[in-house]
Amino acid sequence: MKRYVVSILMFAMLLSFTLGFGVTTVKFMNFSSSGGNEKYLDQWKAAFEKQNPDIKVDIETIGFGDYFTKLATVIAGGNAPDVFELNFENFSTYASKGVLYNLSKLIQQTKYDLSVINKNALAAFQVSGTQYGLPYSFSNVVLIYNKDLFDKAKVGYPTDKWTWTDVLNAAIKIRALGPTIFGIYQPITFNELYKMVQQNGGSVLNKNGTAFTLNSPENVETLQYMLDRVIKYNVMPNEAQLAGMGDWDLFISGRLGMIVTGSWAFPTFKEKANFDWDIAVEPGNRKKATHFFSNGLVMSKDTRNAEAAFKWMAFLSANKDVAITRVSAGWELPAAMYPDVIQQYKMVTPPANKQAVFDSLNYLVTPPAIVEFQKVSDIVNKHLEAAVYGKKTAKQALDDAQAELEKTIKLK
Repeated sequence: MKRYVVSILMFAMLLSFTLGFGVTTVKFMNFSSSGGNEKYLDQWKAAFEKQNPDIKVDIETIGFGDYFTKLATVIAGGNAPDVFELNFENFSTYASKGVLYNLSKLIQQTKYDLSVINKNALAAFQVSGTQYGLPYSFSNVVLIYNKDLFDKAKVGYPTDKWTWTDVLNAAIKIRALGPTIFGIYQPITFNELYKMVQQNGGSVLNKNGTAFTLNSPENVETLQYMLDRVIKYNVMPNEAQLAGMGDWDLFISGRLGMIVTGSWAFPTFKEKANFDWDIAVEPGNRKKATHFFSNGLVMSKDTRNAEAAFKWMAFLSANKDVAITRVSAGWELPAAMYPDVIQQYKMVTPPANKQAVFDSLNYLVTPPAIVEFQKVSDIVNKHLEAAVYGKKTAKQALDDAQAELEKTIKLK
C-alpha cells in the first residue's frame, strides 16, 4: 500500500512538472533587443531557464519608439510586467511615481555581487542610495573620424588634447575637399546641448537642481558655436543638404569627416564603411564632458514573483556569458566589467583606439535628473529648431526656452 501511495505521489509530481505546475513565469518587457538583437536575448533566456527549471521567462520586445507608450498603458491598467527595461532618462520619472520595487532586501538575501558592476551604471538606478534597478548595459559617445578624409585634407588625426577650435579648424579643411563633403555632424538637440554646455563651463540646472539656467552666457556661447558650424561655416550639413540622408549614412558614404555618436555605432560602421576610421575622446572647450547612457532593469512593485524576477534581472546584469555575448556582438557595453571580457572588447577592431571608450568614462555627464525629462526635451528642441532655421538667435532661443520651462515645468 505504501509503495502504491509513493508511486501515485511521484506520478503526480511528474505530471505537475510536465504541465508546468510549480513553475513561475516572469514577464519581461524590453526595447533594447529590438532591431536585430532579439536572438541574443532568446539565447540568454534558454540558458537561464536551463539553470532555473522552475522559472520561465515570457519576453515581450517593443521598438523604442512605441515602448514607453505601451509601458505606461500596461502599468496604468494594472498589468505591469514583473521586470521591465528603463533607460536612465526615464528612470527618475518612474521612480518618482512609486511603481518600482525596492531591491535592497533581495540584493542582501541573494548576496548579489555588486563588485563586478560598473559603479556609474549602478549608481544611475539609485534614489537617495536605495537601489531600484540593476544596470543592464551602458554606453557613451565618442568622436568618430574618417582617416581617409583627414589624410586628403592633410590634417592630423584627433587627439585627447583637441578642443572645439581644433574640431572646427579640421572641419573647415575637410569641407574644402568638395561641395558634397562635410566636416562634422553633431545634432543640435537638447541631448547634445546639455552635454556641450558643460564642456563650456555651463549647465542646464543650478547646483541644487531647483532652477533652470538654460540661458546663461556660457550656454548661449555654446549654442552659437553649434549653430555657426551649420549656418556660418557650413561644415555641418543643413536639412536641405542632407536631402533625407541620415547622419550615419552620410558617414558610411565617405562624405563626412567626423561624427559625434555612440559606441553602439561601431558594428554598423565596421560592416558598411569602406574606408579607415577610428575614434577619440570627444573634445571639449573649457573642459571635457562625454555622454553616459545606461539601460537598467527594474521590477514592478506589484509583482507576485519577486524572487524569480530578481534572479532573471541579476542574470542579465551580471552573468559573464551575457557580458561576453554583448562585447562579441558590439551591442553596447555590459554592466558587468569582467577584466578578460573588457580585454576581448578592446581586441575587436575597428576602431583600433577602443581605449578611448574607457578614457571617456573619466568625463561622464548624465542627463539632468528631471522627472519630466521628455517634456523638457520637447520644449527645448522646439526653440533650438527655430534657431537652426534662422528664425531666432541663439540668445532668443534659449531665453524663450528658459521662460517656457519656468512656466511649465515644476522642479524640486
